[in-house]
Amino acid sequence: MKVAYYAPLPPARTGVADYAAALLAALRRCGSVDPRARHADVALYHLGNNQLHRQIYRRALAQPGVVVLHDAVLHHFFLGSLDRAAYIDEFVYNYGEWHRALAEDLWRGRASSGFDRRYFDYPMLKRIAERSRAVVVHNPAAARMVRQHAPAATVIEIPHLFAPPELPAAWEAIRMRQSLGVPTHAFLFGVFGYLRESKRLFAVLRTFNRLRQVGPDARLLIAGPFVSSDLARAAAPLLTGPGIARLPYLGERDFWRTALAVDACINLRYPAAGETSGIAIRLMGVAKPVLLTDGEENSRYPAAACLRIEPGLAEEDSLWHNMFLLTSMKECAGEIGLRASGHIVERHQAVPIAEQYWETLCAYRQ
Repeated sequence: MKVAYYAPLPPARTGVADYAAALLAALRRCGSVDPRARHADVALYHLGNNQLHRQIYRRALAQPGVVVLHDAVLHHFFLGSLDRAAYIDEFVYNYGEWHRALAEDLWRGRASSGFDRRYFDYPMLKRIAERSRAVVVHNPAAARMVRQHAPAATVIEIPHLFAPPELPAAWEAIRMRQSLGVPTHAFLFGVFGYLRESKRLFAVLRTFNRLRQVGPDARLLIAGPFVSSDLARAAAPLLTGPGIARLPYLGERDFWRTALAVDACINLRYPAAGETSGIAIRLMGVAKPVLLTDGEENSRYPAAACLRIEPGLAEEDSLWHNMFLLTSMKECAGEIGLRASGHIVERHQAVPIAEQYWETLCAYRQ
């Protein structure tokens, strides 16, 4: 069997590209997989909510195959790829003519789509779910969203892949901490990846400042680019506070140096887009405790393998209590990290996940 493979790949600076490259390498152990194939028995399409996926989405509709939904909310993808009339028509296709006025309102207010919950409540999945032979998702929230839009769709949940890297030496992580001005005894929290409103950065910064006031020698690293200049300007005054370090986009080697240098990762998502965070999987895979928004997207992780943060009004109090716990009981952080690593080894390794993909592709080939 020959598989055509459509995905952004490195050097594209996205988590989907990193995932797609790791899965491609693992799938080639199973059979013939070619990103440039003109003729194949089945195609595998990787879809997310940014414009790198525009041509992939069109091809997936024109030549149906198996689709991997890295984001189960495609609303923002359509806001960026369609004009007003086409966007409204697509919204009506998903939710009915009686929602045309809502579509008009959402188009006018699209500048607030990064944080307005309404844009996350309407994933706009109907067309791709109905057209595809099968839809692969990584968590129960995404599976539910697909079925709500296309009850007859074939939905297959496959865990997010973890491809163990060739880790830097321990001294490289130590040197990274030193370069950030972090003392050996300090507890370093890290926020990684593209910085958008749903990463809850302002809540993290406020909570960190509150934590510093009660005494623990904690530090906070913010590593990654802002997705908008408005958000960057709004956050700039808060990023100059004591104990806060800043890094830009990190290449693969520097990412792993920094991942090993932190003591815990804060990886919040609210509103959520049905995604499973590749950053969370990576940090858990190298035995770091990860603080995650409590929700359906993260429900497969064992309770003892991560720290769950309540969304909504209780978010900052929940985050503060968990950050205080980690800084006060460092042995607790180590234990949670080890349990996280054990779960990733058991459920997210590349070879068995590639085999699940291959079985799915075989079942839905032409």
